[in-house]
Amino acid sequence: MKNKLRDEQTDRLFAGMLTLKNIDECYAFFTDLCTISEVKSMAQRFHVASMLKEGVKYSEICERTGVSSATISRVSRCLEYGMDGYNLVLDRLEKMDEDK
Repeated sequence: MKNKLRDEQTDRLFAGMLTLKNIDECYAFFTDLCTISEVKSMAQRFHVASMLKEGVKYSEICERTGVSSATISRVSRCLEYGMDGYNLVLDRLEKMDEDK
């Protein structure tokens, strides 16, 4: 499957992200790159992905986070049928937590 997102500019953006060394550098970069709302939306979707992966029900996610059921459904579809990006990162974070 061809990734419709991939192009030279996006490759360069992602290569730049890979140069970030810590959370403070991430905050600096993403504050310049995105609006606060965009960063908060990405963080919220990532949190929803984590909760779904833990088996939390849609209704509880809605209640605890205020996220719409449409957003939860979209994240769920990505977890199930996407390119495994959420799972890749969530699994790595889980392993990091276990190693602490």
